[in-house]
Amino acid sequence: MPVVAVVGAQWGDEGKGHIIDALASQARLVVRYGGGNNAGHTVVNDRGTFKLHLVPSGIFDPSIVNVIGHGVVIDPQALMKEIEGLEERGISTAKLFISERAHVVMPYHVLQDKLQEEGGGKIGTTGRGIGPAYADKMFRIGIRAGDLVHEQTLLNRLRVVLEEKNRLLTRLYGVQPLQLHETYLRYLEFGRKLADHITNVHPIIQRALEKDFPLLLEGAQGALLDIDHGTYPYVTSSAPGAAGACQGAGIGPTRLNSVIGVCKGYTTRVGDGPFPTETGGDEADVLRQIGTPWAEVGTTTGRLRRVGWFDAVMTR
Repeated sequence: MPVVAVVGAQWGDEGKGHIIDALASQARLVVRYGGGNNAGHTVVNDRGTFKLHLVPSGIFDPSIVNVIGHGVVIDPQALMKEIEGLEERGISTAKLFISERAHVVMPYHVLQDKLQEEGGGKIGTTGRGIGPAYADKMFRIGIRAGDLVHEQTLLNRLRVVLEEKNRLLTRLYGVQPLQLHETYLRYLEFGRKLADHITNVHPIIQRALEKDFPLLLEGAQGALLDIDHGTYPYVTSSAPGAAGACQGAGIGPTRLNSVIGVCKGYTTRVGDGPFPTETGGDEADVLRQIGTPWAEVGTTTGRLRRVGWFDAVMTR
């Protein structure tokens, strides 16, 4: 297996986790390239059933190096909980590396996400701060994973951005401001706990390419949720397709040997937005029950997914 990207060909929730878990056994390096903990992969193997949100699916093989790429936005509390859950079940995370350039989901991102959803422009996000984190990345005021392990850098950057965010939270939304000291100490502690994983992942990935190691690029969501090519504005905040795989992993497009698009025999989506083949009532219940043993409940949100018949036009 050369360099392979696995992408969703619908609105996500196609079962990519199963495909990635199967292919990961043939890889030497698995890179999660985009999204955040607004997505989830349910992996079933001989060790049990696991729900992953940020950790790449190659984590179950101790010989595989797993990378959370710089295209991902990371909620450090969610990531630590996931790591701890894996370790408690005997899954080593010693070969898990986090790009120092990956952006961090901050508490004001989560607040902003939820407050925006309560307003008139509801999109149906997971409320986990993913969109606002990506927005700050593009606005060049984001906090990155590497900042968490440098006390002065974190303080300097957080002081500036928190002043601006508190003006937004208090004047526009009328909620209490976040405290600099409390937020700083909390995220400094996250950095301390994740320090062994945070690094410059570029040499790791480039070395694997130079040695022609089998490399798997793991995505989240699906093509119809792409920020540019999806059903805008009811989309995610990243590029879930093959182009996003290259960008989020730091790999030139000419190094990508193949792309595997995953779809299922019917269609689902979580959140608001157009859905031409959507069905309801008893018909929807039948699709949910025969389609998957966990009845089409979102891995991350726990929300019952909207279901419909296979849409060949959209998938094509």
